[in-house]
Amino acid sequence: MADAAPEPASGIRPDMFRAVRPGRWTADSSESFVLFLIGMRINALWKPWTWAPVLPTMPAMIRELARQPELGYLGGDVWLGRTILCVQYWKDFDSLEAYARGADHLHLPAWRKFNRLRASSPDVGVWHETYEIKRGNWESIYVNMPPFGAGRVFPASRISGYNEAARGRRDGR
Repeated sequence: MADAAPEPASGIRPDMFRAVRPGRWTADSSESFVLFLIGMRINALWKPWTWAPVLPTMPAMIRELARQPELGYLGGDVWLGRTILCVQYWKDFDSLEAYARGADHLHLPAWRKFNRLRASSPDVGVWHETYEIKRGNWESIYVNMPPFGAGRVFPASRISGYNEAARGRRDGR
């Protein structure tokens, strides 16, 4: 049984506002899910008019997804820098694909606009990677960390007994 319920994982709230969970914790590894990494890279810092219009699209999509849990977005985190990285957890690939292709959601119109206005310019780059993570093929540990990553998206429990070692956490025994 989980000792702490996961907090809402909108991907917008900075880590500095999350309380640290003292001790050693792990995320419940009984679920399969999709790990989706997506981001953009500013290739021409001196040309903000080429990349600044792209910046607000991801936060708007994350807010849309957080308001509609039935779409299958489970949560995630965002890191800012010259290369922006969004780590997202999804219920399954079908949910991710349905959101990406859905004309009634923010992604598809934003993607079409980017391709029309910026895709041919080397000033800004976008990328993504998709991983299907099967039950029993992943594990996690968080020591003196605020709820983070899978430990924020899925229920977390204190490490003791069978889950002291990575293999025990992965295998769930």
